[in-house]
Amino acid sequence: MAAIDTAITENPTQDQPPAADPNTLGGRLTLGLQVFREMSVGRQIALIGMLAGGLVAVAAILFWALKPTYVPLFSQLESAEASEVMEALTQLGVPYRVDNTSGRIEIPQQRVAETRLQLAGQGLPKSADIGFELLQQDSGFGTSRLIEGARFQRALEGELGRSIAALEPVEKARVHIARAERSVFVRERVPPSASVVVHLKGSRGLTDTQVGAIVHLVSSSIPELTPDRVTVVDQSGRLLTSDGEDKSSRLSLDHLEYTHRVESRYVDRVQSLLAPIVGRDRVRVQVSADLDFSRVERTQESYDPDKTAIRSEQLNEEERIGADPLAGGIPGALTNQPPAGGVVGQQQAQGQGNATVPSSRSQQTTRNYEVDRTISHIQETPGGVRRLTAAVVVDYVDQVNEAGEPIRAPRSDAEMETLRELVREAIGFNEARGDSLQVRSASFVPESDEDAEPIWTQPWFLELVKIVGGLLLALIVMLTVVKPALNQILPKPPEPEKPEEDEETRALTEGIEGEEGEEGEEIVSLTHEPSGIAALMGPKGPDRQQLDLEAVREMVREDPKRVVQVMKQWLAEDGNG
Repeated sequence: MAAIDTAITENPTQDQPPAADPNTLGGRLTLGLQVFREMSVGRQIALIGMLAGGLVAVAAILFWALKPTYVPLFSQLESAEASEVMEALTQLGVPYRVDNTSGRIEIPQQRVAETRLQLAGQGLPKSADIGFELLQQDSGFGTSRLIEGARFQRALEGELGRSIAALEPVEKARVHIARAERSVFVRERVPPSASVVVHLKGSRGLTDTQVGAIVHLVSSSIPELTPDRVTVVDQSGRLLTSDGEDKSSRLSLDHLEYTHRVESRYVDRVQSLLAPIVGRDRVRVQVSADLDFSRVERTQESYDPDKTAIRSEQLNEEERIGADPLAGGIPGALTNQPPAGGVVGQQQAQGQGNATVPSSRSQQTTRNYEVDRTISHIQETPGGVRRLTAAVVVDYVDQVNEAGEPIRAPRSDAEMETLRELVREAIGFNEARGDSLQVRSASFVPESDEDAEPIWTQPWFLELVKIVGGLLLALIVMLTVVKPALNQILPKPPEPEKPEEDEETRALTEGIEGEEGEEGEEIVSLTHEPSGIAALMGPKGPDRQQLDLEAVREMVREDPKRVVQVMKQWLAEDGNG
């Protein structure tokens, strides 16, 4: 076997140098260039454009898919503040870009929170961080009272904006204060006013209670400012404060909110009472309250004829003794004269002379009685409960049947009656006003976790979809555009074909490959010939001879022409010898 390999190596074929091997990359490139040169110019241009366009499309798709998503860092900034923020981002090494349409500064989404904290530590942006610290700055020499007042007003507006931005739905807020104008004339005095612009987060909104809280916060922070002179507007230009024209709708909204709070209070009572008994997730309660919002004022005056009382009483008594000495005579000048002086002892003498003295006595009594009267002024508060309607549903109980399998069964009548009595007491059931109560037992269907945010709304999921979609799109372009273009340039390697055997090779093969019955004879005949093949087999065992025959057969199958050439050389050498 070694002799055959040496002979083949030392005697290469005398044909032309072998062509490029299509089984190697270099050979395929060489053949591809030859095929490309043989093409027409138009086809060459089309092939180059197809290949270049596909590669550019793949590169663009991969760049888009792997590029990070940029989101606004700050939506509205002044030019000077934007330049300071950009300089700070450059120092922090944060990539950013500026939107040419809106002028917003955008950075990668995953670095928004970290970058905002870092900029806040540097006091940027300044417009969102101006408060009473403005007063600590050196105002310089010769600052007038007007400038000092303006600085104080700006600081107060910044502090109020910070306080309003602390509300959960508010992203940021700006406050503008119009100070009161002082005048010696009362009619020309203008009270202060204020306006608030709030920027809400996303699609959130402010409730009426939150708007009222903002109004009272601003009005209580400025002297002589009343709540009706505070205006609140959102970023879309909607007026959030009521202008007092549509009071009926405002009252209706207040009534609905109050009704909802009353119903929620009843629901909380029942759930807090039944949850420890049946389980928190195994009871559902709904309460409907019919409330009376009418304002009633009554004045009542009632009389009780059976009850009388003395209101006032007047008593006059008059008594006269003896005749009046002045009575009598003709009225005139002499009658009006004062009486003459008496003499001591005269009256006594007269009294002793008259045994009977004339006298008169009168008594007059006046009593005023009053009948019992009650006057009452009644003002009924709106929001009283006229009727309650409650519905309670409790889940089935878990039990085990005779076979040991878990089942769900309705609750017993005694247990349902106990629950019904508890609900009656919890809501203050009053049959006289027409209240209604229903307590039922039903099998609850297991609920899915609806509170969890869907996975497709997560930022990481959207980023993953973007990357996977870009890679798939790039793969499609590669398979439909780039690969066909490369196949035109780089031909496929030829499939191995079965070599055609000439007469000499066939004779040699037939001489070596015989049937099993004749194989021993062929081996014997070959051993007697003075050839290299006989030397291969030499004095070796049958197993080794079989292996050498297999090796010769393999060489004949791989390169029969070269084996034939070696055999001819061997025969020529034997003939000369």
